[in-house]
Amino acid sequence: MFVVVAYDIVDDRKRLRVAKLMKSYGVRVQKSVFECILDDRRYLKMKEQVEKLIDWEDDGVRYYILCAGCVKNIDTSGVGVIMEDEDVIVV
Repeated sequence: MFVVVAYDIVDDRKRLRVAKLMKSYGVRVQKSVFECILDDRRYLKMKEQVEKLIDWEDDGVRYYILCAGCVKNIDTSGVGVIMEDEDVIVV
């Protein structure tokens, strides 16, 4: 599955920890946005690990799961990253 993860984390230390964790799951496309190609198991593991790091009162993380048809319609302006997988190409 193709997942876009966007976060708003107040504490600098926690934000750096989340960014470091997310680099092991996907590609950073914006300062607080990652694109990930994951199976169900890795998605749940990633989400669980993120949830252990954030402050549920102050921080927010959003997970956008995109279908293959939606991924084909991703459009970018300016600097962008092209992710490739066997089934998914992001331009």
